[in-house]
Amino acid sequence: MNESANAVEQVVLALQSRRAAGHSVSMSARIELCRESLAAVVAAADDWANAAIKAKGLPDGSPLLAEDILSGPVVVARQLRLMMQTLQSIVAGKPPRLPGSCYRLTGGRLAVPVFPTSGYFDSLTFMGLKAHVRMNEGIDASQIHGGLLKTVQFEETRGISVVLGAGNVSSIPATDSLHQIVFEGRQVLLKMNPVNEYLAPIFRRAFAAFIREGLLEIVTGAADVGSLLIHHSNVDCVHITGAAATHDAIVWGTDADDAAVRRRENRPLLNKPVTSELGNVTPWIIVPGQYSKRQLESQVKHVAASITNNASFNCLATKVILTWDKWTQREQFLSMLQQCLEKIPPRPAYYPGAEKRFQRFASSDVSVDERNGLPWTLLIDQSISERPELFQEESFVCVCAETQLAADSPEQFLQVATEFVNNQMGGTLCASVTVPTEFRKSQAAAFNKCLDDLRYGSVCINQWSGLAYGLTSPPWGAYPGNTIQNVGSGIGSVHNTYLLDRFEKTVLEGPLINFPTPVWFSDNRNAVNVAKYLLQLYHRPSVFRLPKLFVAALNG
Repeated sequence: MNESANAVEQVVLALQSRRAAGHSVSMSARIELCRESLAAVVAAADDWANAAIKAKGLPDGSPLLAEDILSGPVVVARQLRLMMQTLQSIVAGKPPRLPGSCYRLTGGRLAVPVFPTSGYFDSLTFMGLKAHVRMNEGIDASQIHGGLLKTVQFEETRGISVVLGAGNVSSIPATDSLHQIVFEGRQVLLKMNPVNEYLAPIFRRAFAAFIREGLLEIVTGAADVGSLLIHHSNVDCVHITGAAATHDAIVWGTDADDAAVRRRENRPLLNKPVTSELGNVTPWIIVPGQYSKRQLESQVKHVAASITNNASFNCLATKVILTWDKWTQREQFLSMLQQCLEKIPPRPAYYPGAEKRFQRFASSDVSVDERNGLPWTLLIDQSISERPELFQEESFVCVCAETQLAADSPEQFLQVATEFVNNQMGGTLCASVTVPTEFRKSQAAAFNKCLDDLRYGSVCINQWSGLAYGLTSPPWGAYPGNTIQNVGSGIGSVHNTYLLDRFEKTVLEGPLINFPTPVWFSDNRNAVNVAKYLLQLYHRPSVFRLPKLFVAALNG
């Protein structure tokens, strides 16, 4: 047995031996494990975020530290806090405490409010934002949790799950693992991605409580280690975050001919339950209308943030902007966006293969600069017939295309744009729509139809879909209906701290102009302090923590 196989055998055996001994974890015990881990996450936060910016080639003291605090420890701390709240409700004999009453949408479907949550001052820290989850047809308020409340109350561990962690955003492997452990009752073998395996020792500190209780093991290594893990006879299921091509190679194999036969005969190489969150060619639809200068400026900054965050190595980075060919402000909007991008310094292209992907999708022979950076690239007036890869393949690099769609009216444009992203673009994870206030009032039926029809797991109005991911109370995953044979943006969901079952999508909305300056905007001058205060708020929620947070936010 080689070194990798021996290490895998030992780590699986460590979990299996606990399960064989009748391992069980009560809900009260899980609450305490979450509480202990929350304190440990906060204690490790500085090392966590600093390790991330160092690995990404950013200097000490960079204001971009805020991104890695927010997308790492803050997201995980918020998830732990909301998980504890849900478990405490169930222990008390009640369902999870929703932040409002369910209501019926115009078409009859049930809407379940999931944001702002209760108890953590969301209405103040995220002013103007709200989100609901649209349930499947036929679901009423008594059925919104399906069988999940019974699942979460089952105390014996339900088998071992391998989580193949994402390499781009540090909270993803952590939140995926916590969801499997706390809500699905599984023991987790977290295989870190080689890109961010430097976080493994920090994660072992942050989640020492779960490791101590035999619920989590963290391993590193190359693809051979992952393969050994997922095919191990004592591993029951697998969760993947990454590219659809990676998923298909794992499920069907890397030999193209053999994989085609297996897919046709429905004989997967990996014959275990597989859930996933995969790539997306993320669209942003701009509904035409007469926007004020301030509204345009705000929406430009939202789109720019969605392109530049994490050097664009995000599955929810905007890749296609859709505009109406007769919109009178189109050129103004695109010019403002280009100017905004030019003011944001390039960042090191730390993710493997970025330079080659950039050259392909930008149709440019530009190489990385002396700091390993690539230019933010906005490609204007692109056609799917001429550049199909821009619309159907996730580039996972800092290239964004804009396309004009022809229509006779703004209402028809919205219909055409909805059909275009649904039927011609790759992925169903998330999408954003900017809409003028007057259009939403005067064309309510057309806009509501757009929200009904968009086949995405998260639809965000006037906001970047990174919020739907980071708030953790909404479910996060692809639009339902994918299969391992046609996996798209994935199967299943994570986060979902209210334990909703049989839902269609999350709809998150906010104003055209956010106040105060969003912490994810590139020109926020105080983002690091805001991020740190937000982390402390989730650690120990108290009204006395708000003044420092508000002062920091107002100085952004």
